[in-house]
Amino acid sequence: MAYTPKILAFAGSLRKDSYNKKLVKIAVKGAESEGAQVTLIDLKDYPLPIYDQDIEDAEGLPAAALQLKKLMLEHDGFLLALPEYNSSMSAAFKNVIDWVSRPAPKEEVYLCCFIDKVVTLMSSSPGQLGGLRGLLNARAMFSCVYSLVLPKQKCIPQAATAFDQEGNLKDAAQQKEVQELGKTLAQFLRKIKS
Repeated sequence: MAYTPKILAFAGSLRKDSYNKKLVKIAVKGAESEGAQVTLIDLKDYPLPIYDQDIEDAEGLPAAALQLKKLMLEHDGFLLALPEYNSSMSAAFKNVIDWVSRPAPKEEVYLCCFIDKVVTLMSSSPGQLGGLRGLLNARAMFSCVYSLVLPKQKCIPQAATAFDQEGNLKDAAQQKEVQELGKTLAQFLRKIKS
């Protein structure tokens, strides 16, 4: 049976009208056009306390962290649209990473939900750099937790005016480039998993 790429997609933002939630949906269309099975989630549906080892020691991982970890383990690639907060990753996204990195149960391999995963990054921001500085931090972090981050990424500046009412990018070239990110991830996964 032919391999079907399994991709988990989400934005590293909690805001309802997040630019990055719009952006990742565009990339999802590209991945699906290449035959990928994509699971698009919203981090707002997985509320987590700020990571605190006292909570982990007393109660174990929160239910939302276990659900996210299970999703990550079930997928081979991640499509991530990450906002830039103060030249780095958002607290919401980093908190997810910190929780799901913990072994549960204790026999589980540390960082298991990141090992050999293929990651595609993108960002959209009201600023001129489009979230680039946050992606640099995310790229470095994923490289240190045994994931492969694909070199191609896309940053959309001036996000407040970049999207139309349907959530598409007004610039047709940018729209195509973001869809291509999804396509490329699906194609790459097919090559290495087939």
